Amino acid sequence: MKVELRILRYEPGEPAAEAAASTSVAKPHWVQYEVESEPMDRVLDLLIKVKAEQDGSLSFRRSCGHGICGSDAMLINNRNRLACRIRVDQLGKKISVAPLPGLPVVKDLIVDMNGFFGKYRSVKPFLINDQPEPERERRQSQEDRAKFDDTTKCILCAACTSACPSFWARPEYVGPAAIVQAHRFIFDSRDEGASERLEILADEDGVWRCRTIFNCVDACPRGINITRAILEVSSAIVGQRG
Repeated sequence: MKVELRILRYEPGEPAAEAAASTSVAKPHWVQYEVESEPMDRVLDLLIKVKAEQDGSLSFRRSCGHGICGSDAMLINNRNRLACRIRVDQLGKKISVAPLPGLPVVKDLIVDMNGFFGKYRSVKPFLINDQPEPERERRQSQEDRAKFDDTTKCILCAACTSACPSFWARPEYVGPAAIVQAHRFIFDSRDEGASERLEILADEDGVWRCRTIFNCVDACPRGINITRAILEVSSAIVGQRG
C-alpha cells in the first residue's frame, strides 16, 4: 500500500544562497513523500526507503533497530515514539515525522543530545561504594532489587524528557530521564551515594519542577512508570531532610 509520509526537514544555519539551490531551506518545512509499505513495516523502514530511493540528503539517527538503543526516538504523529517500534498499521496511511521537541535540531530528524546527556551525568549515574570489593559480586535480595527494577529499563532515548512541558518551559530542568537514572541508584541497597544524589535533585531545577502531567509515562517506549519514580525520589528528599 501507499503511505503518505510527511517529514519535517531542517538544516540550521544554512546560507540562504545555498538553501535556495538545495532540497532544504533555512527554516523548518514539511516535505511529503509517497512510500510503498507493508502494514507491518516500521516507520524506520519507511525512512530508510526514502533515504535509499528518493532523497539521500535525509538525515536521522538509527542503530539497533530493535527498541534497545533508543537512538531513533522521534515525534511521530504528534507523539514521541521509537521509529523502529511503531508500525504502519498502528498509524494509518498518513504519517508525520518530526524531531524530538525541545531539543536543538542538528539536521532534519537529528537533535543535539549533549545537554540531555550532561544532565544525565550530573546525577552520578553509577554505583558509588567505597567498601572493599568482595570476592564475588555484591549480593542483593530480590526484594531490594525490586525497588529499582522498573528504572533499570531506561534506554536514554530522551522521549520522556522531550515530552515534558516543564522541560519545554525551563530547559534547565534536569528532566525525567536523569531522575529515572538517579532513582536506579538511589534505591539500590549496594550504593552509598544516595544522599549526594538527593541533594543534587533537591535543586530548584531538580524534582520539584515536575508537575505530574504524565506525558513522560505516555512517551516512554519501555513502559517505565516515570512519574512514580520521580515522586519516590521527592519523598526520599523530604525524608532525608526531615
